[in-house]
Amino acid sequence: MSTPASAGSPGKSAWIALPLRMALTATLALGIAWACGKAMEIDARMTQPPGLFRGMLHGALMPIAWPTLLTGSDQEIYAARNEGRPYKLGYSLGVNLSGLVFFGWFFIAVGQVRNRVQRKGPQ
Repeated sequence: MSTPASAGSPGKSAWIALPLRMALTATLALGIAWACGKAMEIDARMTQPPGLFRGMLHGALMPIAWPTLLTGSDQEIYAARNEGRPYKLGYSLGVNLSGLVFFGWFFIAVGQVRNRVQRKGPQ
């Protein structure tokens, strides 16, 4: 049976779950970054100029390359030798879809936090 004082306070499981979620998120982020790095290495070895689909891949990986560029590693984020308009359309589509996924996830998470705070109400 819970008392009114303990009903609003987070339990021990909530404080244990937070570091676990943070560790899982960091592990997932590192895994995605590693996979993207490998995908770009494989793509760099291809001899045919990239078209629409490889443009989409480059566009989707571009936001992920930002931290790598910030730390001083020089990484290709756009193929200078490409098939022209199809590559540019794919690149643009990849950047926008990547942004939609990332910011969509971010705004959903913010909305969930806002809903929790509003349900709790003033104390």
